[in-house]
Order: sequence, then C-alpha cells, then structure tokens
Amino acid sequence: MKRLIVSILVLLCLATLLHSNGTKEEDRVTIEYWTHEDANRAELEDRYAAEFMELHPGVSIVIKRYPSSKLLSLVRNAFIAGEGPTIFNISSIDAYQFIVDGKVSPVDFRSAGYSSLEEMENSYIPGVLDPCTYQGRIFGLPLEMTIWSIFLNKRIFRESGLDPEKDYPKTWEDMVELSGRLVQSDGGILLRRGFDFRYPYYLEAMVPMVEQLGGELISEDGREAIVGKEAWIEWLSFMQKWGPSGMNLGSPTYRNARYLFNLDDGQVAMANTGLYQEARIKSENPSFYESGDWMVVPFPLFENAKRDVAACYYGQYFMVASQARKRVRELSWAFIGYMLQHEDEYLEKVNLLQPSRALVDSDAYRSIPYASVFIDDMARGHAVFSSSYANELQRLIRVAVESVMLQGEEPRTAYLKLKSGAQELLDED
Repeated sequence: MKRLIVSILVLLCLATLLHSNGTKEEDRVTIEYWTHEDANRAELEDRYAAEFMELHPGVSIVIKRYPSSKLLSLVRNAFIAGEGPTIFNISSIDAYQFIVDGKVSPVDFRSAGYSSLEEMENSYIPGVLDPCTYQGRIFGLPLEMTIWSIFLNKRIFRESGLDPEKDYPKTWEDMVELSGRLVQSDGGILLRRGFDFRYPYYLEAMVPMVEQLGGELISEDGREAIVGKEAWIEWLSFMQKWGPSGMNLGSPTYRNARYLFNLDDGQVAMANTGLYQEARIKSENPSFYESGDWMVVPFPLFENAKRDVAACYYGQYFMVASQARKRVRELSWAFIGYMLQHEDEYLEKVNLLQPSRALVDSDAYRSIPYASVFIDDMARGHAVFSSSYANELQRLIRVAVESVMLQGEEPRTAYLKLKSGAQELLDED
C-alpha cells in the first residue's frame, strides 16, 4: 500500500509537471517499448499503456513486439544505428552488454514508485537484481523470473502403460529409458519424442547438468573456463547417445518440444519449460488444461550426481535507454513502475512470476498448480551466467553439442575445442 501511495504521488507530480510545460511539449513525448511476443501479456500491457497515457495526456506509448529469438539482435542493431527503443525488456544473459556499453540508464527508483533505493531493493527476493547491478548501481527491474521444470503429458504416459504419478523421470537415466519407451519413429524420423532439450538454451538448462556431474562453466576465481574435464566429456557423451547417431531420442533439428506440448496431439510427451507454460496451455488449448492430463515434475539429476542442481533461473528485465532525454527517462521508469504495480494480474493472467517478496509468499502464487515444484527447483538452482561474452559462450557450447549429436565428433575432441574457445573468450574479457 505504501508503494502504491508513493506511485500515485509520483504520477500526480509528473502529470502536474507535464501540464505546466504545456501541450506542445507533451505532444513531443513518445516512448517506444520493445518486447517479445506473448499474446496473454500483450493484452495486459496494451491496457496498462492506455491507462498510463490517460494519466499523462499527450504522452504516446508505442509498443512493438517481436519473436523472442529476434529481439536481442533487433535491439542491438537499433542502438548501433542510434535508433534504439526507449524501453525494452531483455534476458538477464543479455543485459550485461547493454549496461557496460553505457546504452541504458540506472533505475530511477523515485519515478518507478519507490521512496528509496533501499525500499526498492528490499521489495525483491535476494539476488534477482544482481544481473542488472554494475559498479554499485542497478540498471533494470524484473518483468519476470523463470526457471524450467519438466511438463509431462499424463495421457501419453498412461497409453504407454506407465503411471505418470510414479513413473515420471527422477534421473536423466530415467529420462533416457522412458523416452525410449515413448518415442515413435518412421524410418529414423521422429513422429513422437518422449522428451527433448531446450536447444539452444545451453546456459539455462544444460550447463546445470554438467554441474551435477561436478563440472563448472567458469572457475570460482574467474580464471578458468569449462572446468572439470571428465564432467564435460560425460555430459557430451550423454548428448551424443541422446541424438540421431545414438538412440535417436531427439535432436536440435526438430521444433522445440515446448511449442508442441500444448497441442496435446501426441508429438511430445515431456518438455522443459517454465510456469508461464501453464497460462499458454490454458489459452491455446483450454480442454487440455481443464482435463488435468498434464503435470509438472522436478528437474532430474544424474544417478551419480555430485551436486543437486536444477536448471538456472533467469529474468527478463525492463531497461531504459540512456540516450533518451531526462524527462523521457523519468516517464519511462514511471510507466515501468506502473506496469510492475500489477504483479498479481501478471501472475493470474500470464503466469509470470515477478519476484517480489510479497508475491512469492502470497496465497495467489502458491495456489497455482505445481507452483511448489518451481519454487523448490529455484531453491536448487542459481542465476544463469551473465557477462559480456555470455552469448558467445553459449554459441561455443552449441557448436560442441551439435558436433557430437549431428556430426559424430568424439566427445573428448569436442570438449577440447570448447575449452580452448571458451578460455580464449575469458582471457580476452
């Protein structure tokens, strides 16, 4: 309530300032907000924009939506051309480069509706602002925090003679065995996959598998990349066994299993995805959602795991371009603050978790189906790696995986190439 009152006062002050400057000045204020496509979220944010513009006559908010796979390159290229958006949201993996390059401004906590920086920091669960913190300043606020667990189609399990409540995969070895029973193929072409991975999101969902085996992406002292030779080779060997030249259970060449899961048409039995998937099932296939023929189970472990590690959690962060005029930046943070006041509605309509302390502890969150699975997996996980070279590192891991899965390269050879390339990146940073 305190934050809401402060927000209203901020909005009234900004509105007064705008009116005092005259209509002509107001008419010149345009805020461009670039974001990734999400039909459920779009409906909410279109309404929030309309409400905000009504509070600020003459201020125009233009929302542009792009496929999530293209947003990063579009934002990056726009900034290079000097034409970047005023506001954009971006993954925590990608946020770092915009911060260190000076492309985004620190959070204006007062315009965003907070009475102090301390109040803003304390309103979030620990650690979630770290990916946007640089040299003691915070440069972004989280639209959402996500971790990927395993969605399972109970009907496909039952039709295959399995009890989903008992036979769901607890280990990666279970996942191999179950997928072998569930998969259907025609001449080597997969018609149904039991499960498949989130290619090419290796940092989020597959590096944790290496960590389970005792490996690390970067050493604790920050000097060595691709730590733990045997762990990396064991994981690459696992991926080779999974792919077309092994048991043919899945491949990077197929459409992402997450997109097929909602169809409930027999193409995939399990997918690795986040809480938001529940809202998308409900929107895209209401009968499947209401049937109860789906469930969510924890991220598996290897049988010989040295550490209990779930998938990495990541955030989508609101950021504001530093090139915008001061007044436009203030209005931009005010609009972001206005959107973030609706955390309950984001959760209810879109199943997006905005990681505030109040929301995570609320009955509204804990009443969502399988919410406890995501909370427990988040406790087992950690934030995804973020740096100026994170995307290049992700690309190198992708090359290694595709070389063993699709080209038959020996896992040990792929490991050596990966380590060499990653170490070079680290040394150059």
